[in-house]
Amino acid sequence: MRRETSLFARLALRISLVLGIGAGLLVTAAWYYARAAADDAYDRLLLGAALQMADGLTVEGGQLIVNLPTSAFELLGLAGRDRVFYRITDPSGRTLTGYGDLEANIDPTTVRREPVLESGRYKGEAVRIAVVSRALADSSAPGWAHVVVAQTTEARRTLAGELTLRASVLVAVMSLLALAGAMLAIRYALKPIERLGAALRRRDPQDQQPVTVEVPRELGPFIASINHFMGRFNERAVLLRHFVSDAAHQIRTPLTALSAQLDLLDGDRLDETARQHLYRVQVRAKELARLTNQLLSHAMVIHRTETAQLQPVDLVDVARRAFRAAIPITVDPDIVISFEAPDEHPIVSADAISLREAIVNVIDNALRHGTTSRLDVRVCIDDGSARVEVEDDGPGIPPQEWGRITRRFETSKSSGGSTGLGFAIASEVVAAFGGGLSFREKQPGAGFTVVLTLQRTIEKNV
Repeated sequence: MRRETSLFARLALRISLVLGIGAGLLVTAAWYYARAAADDAYDRLLLGAALQMADGLTVEGGQLIVNLPTSAFELLGLAGRDRVFYRITDPSGRTLTGYGDLEANIDPTTVRREPVLESGRYKGEAVRIAVVSRALADSSAPGWAHVVVAQTTEARRTLAGELTLRASVLVAVMSLLALAGAMLAIRYALKPIERLGAALRRRDPQDQQPVTVEVPRELGPFIASINHFMGRFNERAVLLRHFVSDAAHQIRTPLTALSAQLDLLDGDRLDETARQHLYRVQVRAKELARLTNQLLSHAMVIHRTETAQLQPVDLVDVARRAFRAAIPITVDPDIVISFEAPDEHPIVSADAISLREAIVNVIDNALRHGTTSRLDVRVCIDDGSARVEVEDDGPGIPPQEWGRITRRFETSKSSGGSTGLGFAIASEVVAAFGGGLSFREKQPGAGFTVVLTLQRTIEKNV
């Protein structure tokens, strides 16, 4: 049977995926916001430096004089890792100071209205460029002077990376906390399913009433299906009980009558051939009656082990009643039959009727197929278990056959009317009660022994 993943694992996996995707989106958004914040902060410094340089332009004697303020370079120096380039031009476009090849692809008309910022490359490096215009009202030098200031972007990238890292750590911590909270919420949400399972496990096997456990609305269809199934199962169980009861009555009655009619036939009036046929019919009728009884017993045992409630029973009392039921009145008087029990009666948890049927089948099997001159039935106790031992002085069963003969319709006898059901019934019954059926190999001075072992509960003295 293929092992399915649990509902908790499925929900945890899907929530983890959702949180992982959400965390990835948040980190991506944080990177964009961090880069925008870094650009905005350093653009303000760059623009402030360019405006201070523009304020340092004066006209004296018809000449445009450049007075570069120290504060402008101090402002740009806040980004210690970056390099700064600048160029100041007069209205005619002539470079007054700075780098003559520093260009900005900006429409002069736009710059005259407001300062302009753009990204570009200079000397093979990515730079951020600020362009500021200054109107000269002096009649000797009319026009617009331009200040172009460029700064590399290393400090911006560093700041953006630090901001992104801090945001990523925060997102990771929040995601882990959210995942832990989700796991706790899933566990709590699945509690009704666990309560439902526990309630079903605690139900008595004979309790076919509808399940009335309080569950969330989503589990309503599941509960309805369980109740519908239990109703159908109860109907089938009732029909099965009626069938077994009717079959036991309808089949056993004619078989008993048939056996009685065969016994009434006077074999002395028949010839040798007819007597042989009569004998074969009598043997087959007895085998059919025994097989029918064992099949019905097996059906009854299976039904009771699945439905009957286990109760403390006195193993000695059950074994003694089984002994009396299994030993026929017409048993060979030359066979020595004994029953031994300890003074301390062991108590086991079982169904008395099914356990008695199991012991009856083992004794009957020993009496029919094993016993030569002796049959011993004993009840023994150990520290935590109790045993019913059935020992006969027959040839026993080879050890290589032990694993096979506890299966239905498997027998070690090739003839002799063995049905292969006795050990199967006994094995299934004791297994249902938490015990086991085993064999003890025939030893010199001892016989072959079948052992039924059960766990003890409490004891009583007699």
